[in-house]
Amino acid sequence: GVISFSAFTSVNTEKENLKTAEVAKKAFAKMSFNKAIHDFGDINEGDMVSTEFEFTNTGDKPLVIVSMKGSCGCTVANDWPREPIQVGAKGTFTVKFNSKGKPNQQHKTVTIVANTEKGREQVKIRANVIP
Repeated sequence: GVISFSAFTSVNTEKENLKTAEVAKKAFAKMSFNKAIHDFGDINEGDMVSTEFEFTNTGDKPLVIVSMKGSCGCTVANDWPREPIQVGAKGTFTVKFNSKGKPNQQHKTVTIVANTEKGREQVKIRANVIP
């Protein structure tokens, strides 16, 4: 009886450890954006335009943004919060687009490296640049 009892105990402990690991694994920050895409519409080539993206941390732990990078040198993200964003708190960042030498339809992506489940989040901008 004693042997099966200790075996039963160790199985239970293992299950508890698994449960704890599972809970720990699921704790991520989550970025919920007010918009996934910003369309600047028609702009003239050479215009420098910018927009602000707002996000809320709807995850289970403070959000830490490591970096933000545009898909090309013409698209720059800046002003993002350098301190952790608490659960339920909001933050903003600016995306600037320089249309010089970029005629016609433009689709650019900003990749955000953060402690979210995927590790990378994206927002996009669009513009129709009139030469």
